[in-house]
Amino acid sequence: MQNSHRRYVIVGNGFAGTTCAEQLRKADSACSIALFTDEPYTLYNRLALPPLLRKQVSEQKVIIRDRAWHEKLRIDLYLETLVDRIDADERVAYSGEAGYPYDALLVATGGRPNPCESPGASGAENVFNFQYMADTLAISHQLESAKTAVAVGGSFIAYELAEAFASRKVETHWLLRGSRFLRRMLDEIAGEMVDDAARADHVHVHYGEQLRELVRTNGEVSKVVTESGLEIACDCVGIGLGLTVNTELLEGTGVEISTGIVCDDRLETNVKGIFAGGDAAEFFDPVAEMHYRMGTWNNAGAHGKVAAANMAGGDERYHDVPEYSSKLFSEQMITQFGISPEYRSDLETVRKIDREKKHYRALFFWKNRLAGAVMIGKGNRAGKRKYVDAIKAKQEFNPGDWESLLDWTAD
Repeated sequence: MQNSHRRYVIVGNGFAGTTCAEQLRKADSACSIALFTDEPYTLYNRLALPPLLRKQVSEQKVIIRDRAWHEKLRIDLYLETLVDRIDADERVAYSGEAGYPYDALLVATGGRPNPCESPGASGAENVFNFQYMADTLAISHQLESAKTAVAVGGSFIAYELAEAFASRKVETHWLLRGSRFLRRMLDEIAGEMVDDAARADHVHVHYGEQLRELVRTNGEVSKVVTESGLEIACDCVGIGLGLTVNTELLEGTGVEISTGIVCDDRLETNVKGIFAGGDAAEFFDPVAEMHYRMGTWNNAGAHGKVAAANMAGGDERYHDVPEYSSKLFSEQMITQFGISPEYRSDLETVRKIDREKKHYRALFFWKNRLAGAVMIGKGNRAGKRKYVDAIKAKQEFNPGDWESLLDWTAD
């Protein structure tokens, strides 16, 4: 639907925001589109940051869209520009004193990594979060001379740090507060498989450990000390302790905030004309019939498309099944789609384990419907498309047949 001279403001130039801008231009050749980011970079592939840290790709290969692309589509790109306030009544986004009127606004601000708050961490030159391009380049530079590195956390970010440290031939220690990686999603057997993969890459894995202190020498951390008394001399510390969603710009707007920016299946918030997408959105999934946040690349792209259609006056509903795949060190792979026990405690689970092949498969059911799955193991993705289609269709299965679904292979 084309609405001439409409004004769109998009805060956040990640995959959700940039996809939205592109779709808006396709829908309306006459509109104005202002796209903001507080980073100095045009859109880059966040999935490529771990390979960049492992020195498997170049910085140039990570950039997806350059300035010329934005100019061609007549998208007004504002780099290193923080949008810090929204006047929802007047429909104006502000960066400092500069105001940008909008007819529809997308907030795709993502989240910022939680800092390490242990004594000795603040201001240390060799303690890093891992979320942005700048983080990646800084860590990579540190690894050029580091001998020993410590990754902290049980999240995917902490895992990616540990994997990168090990791949760069740096002695690697991985500290996890819980009993296993992704403990809210993976059971003990799946956790053991991840542990096996980590140790096969010579990673020292320490469970049930929390930082007590980071000991500094000349401005850098030279040793970490855990609550149990474990001491590890190190040259680099990577922190993966979760994200805080960037919602401050919406203060005073009346937009509902929970674990993220609450929106419906059209990606619109409770304040008309304000939409949310990507990692920042606590969206309603009509397949899972619940609100949640899930920061995956494909989900961000889907959000961008749905938000654009509705910002332009359409009525499109989110209906994708969120999914992601990732290496697990050099020996393993993990694929997850739909929802898992991390999102609902009332899911029922069936599993299939092949220890010889190092394969693990778990299917999650809710109200006799397939709701999600986790697959671990190289070559263990067969049937994924069939599962995803069953989730989308809200297909019900007799509980007596659930285990037979574990053998699905046809895509």
